[in-house]
Amino acid sequence: MVGQTVPPRSDAVQISALLDSPEIDQLVTELTATRWTGRPGYPIRTMVGMVLAKSVYTLPTWTRTVALASEHAALRAALGCIDPADVPSVHACYRFTAKLRAFKPLLDACLDRVTVALHEQMPDLGTTVAIDASDMPAYANGQRYLYKDGPERKTYSDPDATWGHRSAVSTRAAGSFYGYKLHQAVCAITGLPLAWRVETAKDSESTFAMPLLDAVKARGFRAEIAVMDMGYDHEAIYADCEERGCHPVIPLRQTPAVKAGKHLPPVCEHGTWTFAGAEAKRRAAKWRCPSGECSPASKWIGASRLHT
Repeated sequence: MVGQTVPPRSDAVQISALLDSPEIDQLVTELTATRWTGRPGYPIRTMVGMVLAKSVYTLPTWTRTVALASEHAALRAALGCIDPADVPSVHACYRFTAKLRAFKPLLDACLDRVTVALHEQMPDLGTTVAIDASDMPAYANGQRYLYKDGPERKTYSDPDATWGHRSAVSTRAAGSFYGYKLHQAVCAITGLPLAWRVETAKDSESTFAMPLLDAVKARGFRAEIAVMDMGYDHEAIYADCEERGCHPVIPLRQTPAVKAGKHLPPVCEHGTWTFAGAEAKRRAAKWRCPSGECSPASKWIGASRLHT
């Protein structure tokens, strides 16, 4: 028997509910307090609503966001713009984006309040996390070389971005790109982001795995399992995760050692040995004989000696 389902609320209704939430209402109040001179401009609540609309509707530019708000009556009602002429201009949205960057601590505090409120309602939030990085190409991409088979370009309109490598997807082959990478730790159950940071494209994903995991724990989440892709298959990642009380789940790279089966636990006449922890400093794994007769329970066996 199929149970009764409730249709989801429209995006405009969700934006209105977000603006009325105590966490974002406090952000609006704090940003309003920063206005001490000049023309009043558009209401801060409306500008924050435009930012939410751009995210909820997954619009790539402010031009399309303003165009949608101008012709969407329900969205205008949520933003407090009954008349289409009251919708903020594209230039105002860009100026407000710069304002949010200037007052980043206020935005970070708002996001922390949101995650705390979610954690109170969902105690198991963040028990299993997934860590990965997504490519963010810069609009200043251009060409990597001045001309075919020529020298590499030295200057770009976005000097902070760098060249990096990204994996293939269904509509794009693997290769290099110019821009940034968004490193995230999200709840594997709900898909909600718990910690994130933006770095240049050349930086390796595995470098920021532990800082993200530390940030998740610092926000009060109990990360017990960390799911990562093959790019995080390094001995240091396994040891650092176990040191933090988190079990890593990572597919193994097809190295010669893996193909030879050297990643498997040792086996003796009493059966397969069981894993009993890892020591971070020595990068070694602790294994025990099922009967305890073949090796002392406290003996540490290095990863390269498991099958010797």
